Amino acid sequence: MPYVNIRVTPGITDQQSQQLMEEITDSLEKILGELPHETHIVIDEERQERWGFSRQLVSKLRTEHEQ
Repeated sequence: MPYVNIRVTPGITDQQSQQLMEEITDSLEKILGELPHETHIVIDEERQERWGFSRQLVSKLRTEHEQ
């Protein structure tokens, strides 16, 4: 039984979440032979202030990008 955890910053839509669920489930079935009704997927939205890369918080990088 596969368990997939996806972590994103806020802003993902319900439509995007649904598409991720479908395409990841399809890929697991196609590549690993996993049954869709046994596949579990969780999408966690993390606050931008708690996520960073390249020594910067995502919230700061997004603010700079908007300017």
